[in-house]
Amino acid sequence: MTSEKEIVWYKVLSNKDKLPEGRVQTVTAGHQGVCLTHFEGKFSALDNRCPHQGGPLGEGSIENGLLRCPWHGWDFDPCTGLPPGGYDDGVTTFDVKEEGDAIYVGIPEEPAHEETVSDVMIQTMVNWGIDTVFGMVGHSNLGVADAMRRQEKEGKLRFFGIRHEGAAAFAASGYAKLTGKPAACFGIAGPGATNMFTGMWDAKVDRAPLLALSGQVNTQVVGTGAFQEVDLTKAFDSVAEFNHAVHQNSNHSELMALAVKTALIKRDVSHLTFPDEVAFSKKPGNAKPQTPENRITTFGISPPKEMVNRASDMILSAKRPVIIVGHGARFNMTSIIDYAKTLNCPVITTFKGKGLIADDHELGCGVLGRSGTPIASWFMNESDLLIVFGASFSNHTGITPKKPIIQVDFDPMALSKFHKVDAALWGEISETLNILTEKTKGKTNTIDQKPEIDERWKLWKEEKQSRLEDSSSKGLSSIAVFDAMNKITPANAVIAVDVGNNTYSFGRYFEPKNQSILMSGYLGSIGFALPAAMGAWAAQGHERPIWSVSGDGGLGQYLAEISTLVKYNMNIKHIVLNNSELGKISKEQRAAELDVWQTSLHNPSFAAYAENCGALGIRIEKLEDLPTAMEKLRDHNGPALLEVITDVNLI
Repeated sequence: MTSEKEIVWYKVLSNKDKLPEGRVQTVTAGHQGVCLTHFEGKFSALDNRCPHQGGPLGEGSIENGLLRCPWHGWDFDPCTGLPPGGYDDGVTTFDVKEEGDAIYVGIPEEPAHEETVSDVMIQTMVNWGIDTVFGMVGHSNLGVADAMRRQEKEGKLRFFGIRHEGAAAFAASGYAKLTGKPAACFGIAGPGATNMFTGMWDAKVDRAPLLALSGQVNTQVVGTGAFQEVDLTKAFDSVAEFNHAVHQNSNHSELMALAVKTALIKRDVSHLTFPDEVAFSKKPGNAKPQTPENRITTFGISPPKEMVNRASDMILSAKRPVIIVGHGARFNMTSIIDYAKTLNCPVITTFKGKGLIADDHELGCGVLGRSGTPIASWFMNESDLLIVFGASFSNHTGITPKKPIIQVDFDPMALSKFHKVDAALWGEISETLNILTEKTKGKTNTIDQKPEIDERWKLWKEEKQSRLEDSSSKGLSSIAVFDAMNKITPANAVIAVDVGNNTYSFGRYFEPKNQSILMSGYLGSIGFALPAAMGAWAAQGHERPIWSVSGDGGLGQYLAEISTLVKYNMNIKHIVLNNSELGKISKEQRAAELDVWQTSLHNPSFAAYAENCGALGIRIEKLEDLPTAMEKLRDHNGPALLEVITDVNLI
């Protein structure tokens, strides 16, 4: 045993009567797990880890005078830790003393922490600007988690423990879609990592930077079919642009630096997996965390002169140009709107770009495509030039290839992706706009389309008002819900929306002011809204109100995350349209001339569930109760859910 002055004493039991004769119990002394035994009138303390498979001896039992490991049945003396038969695979013991009714265990003073591979890599991650992580801690990622804990203790990192790793990836995706900067998602080997896969794909196809970190089984058992062994590097090869396992002899800080750099520059997904023994390994003596200083270039890419000249000529000859903006233009809207004013032209958004210009702006014409308004489609069809910023030309949006098109995008592969365009400008939007403005300002000869925009809005609002009067004994219309949101949702809110009929109705009937809208665009993944709102709250929740909207099918995917909102007091307002059906799927079955089958849902009271979690829960079934309920939702200080019973046919 060690000398007295090297021992630190920890109270592990306040009342020794709580451990009867012949029983064992797991206790913790500092960071040391201890199997406390009471045998033949004596209290003894053994290392809680069985030396064979690491079984927790404190969960075992004393049988025939011997302590039996609960995992594989090996026996040890409950006082000395020695095995019968003279073997040398005994268990370390610790000093014990009794003071009154309390039991104390003496543990050798812990040495100062020696930095690990995980420390170097997580410090590098933080230095590169990733300070927010969503995930779940487990047995195969404990080394990385402990490095994160140290960064959190220093105030350099925030970790949000979620209930499902899929929600972690969606939260990281939502964070990136809002800010343009990556957050990280974090899971264990095997199922914890594979649960993140969908959210990683959501970020990838919507060009949102994301870093995924996963634990992994020990390298020595890879390939042997070990518990929770999945070849994660191979599994994530399709989704991660940068995808590597961390090895003992890796250049650890460089590996993390390149992972973050790839996510930032390519606006893509990076993944690193940490075998368990590597994560705990001591860092090499000369290893230092890296910073992005002089490691990342500015993004002021100017388009080729030939294409600039062609685009300028097209603008100068246009009479009825229209500007279409996608999600990729979200950080440049002030400049785009200023340019639109010089052209007196409408500004239309894609569905993913909804909210980039207010519906009540004199040039705003709402959303184009399947979830859009007849205003947007009218002006596109009447135009003689389309100027497209940061849009992907998806089928959902339906930008016609029959008009002359100027396309601006940072990614050359996105230019002319589905069909030819007349002027493809490879460049950052801000830089490209500056050049186009210099070449065309004061030289254009466009007509003023503002009176026509105003007239078209009047026609559409009359139609919306007539639809608002639709009612049913089964529940409210989706139109009524979004009409109320138009009046009550704060003008600067972030709104995460889900997938389904509720989202189509949102696209058509919600009239954005200065709100930011987040959605699962190309992937179209149900369940996105609530986790994405968590990411938005982590990014801007102390600056802006955070709302989310889903159907009952979408909320059911990650319903348990309401308890996460409560745990971290995430001031998120969620509206769920409950029609007890996967209404969009029913609609698709009918369109395919099939029977409606297996789309009905058996739901709990979502409001009562929220209350059980500790959030505010409100449920309404009558139209006259909607405004008051939504105001109560808005004004509540803390997480809150409004459940609205709706008619699946009133969308």
